[in-house]
Amino acid sequence: MGIENILLKHKSNSVGIYHFVVVISLICIGLFAADVSTPAFFPVDQYFSYQYDAIAHGQVWRLITGNLLHTNLWHLLMNLAGFWVIVFLHEVHYKYHSGKLLILFLSLCLLEGIGLYLFYPSLKAYVGLSGLLHGLFAFGAIMDIRRGYRSGYLLLIGVIIKVGYEQVFGATESITELINARVATESHLVGLICGLLCALCWSLVANRFKYHKVS
Repeated sequence: MGIENILLKHKSNSVGIYHFVVVISLICIGLFAADVSTPAFFPVDQYFSYQYDAIAHGQVWRLITGNLLHTNLWHLLMNLAGFWVIVFLHEVHYKYHSGKLLILFLSLCLLEGIGLYLFYPSLKAYVGLSGLLHGLFAFGAIMDIRRGYRSGYLLLIGVIIKVGYEQVFGATESITELINARVATESHLVGLICGLLCALCWSLVANRFKYHKVS
């Protein structure tokens, strides 16, 4: 009976995480669908995409909502597939704290927008989850390292090398053609840094809580 309860609790916690992933996926799909119909059901891109000049004039919600929009169907599918894979890969870090994933997601959305706005003013427009996904991946890698998983080091080194390569040589032409837009490699760098900062903050808070709990 005890084992059954443990398995049931594990399943319930995991389902909670994927409920959130489903909701985010449906939001992205809904926003994309609203904007692609002809005529557009609602000009989503016009009101919600990351646009530097619009943000400078007070439309600060674009810092977050721009992450949820996509240029075309391939862009949407690749980002959502990456989102599901990353959450599945690091499920162990969220299954007992489903709210942790929600807070992390919203934090990365906001930090991504702020980072682009402050450090890349020449980037006038941006949409997509890819920057946030790099942050989510980096966060998970750090959490792996904290748990003693050696694979975390490989994941972290891998994403740093990938982003570093992109800063020097840019993204591959095939991806650019596939999403029908320039790959904003700046967002990948910002996302990576934001993910590392979130991991640092989470680790500090967790260590302090653990210290007080022991005391």
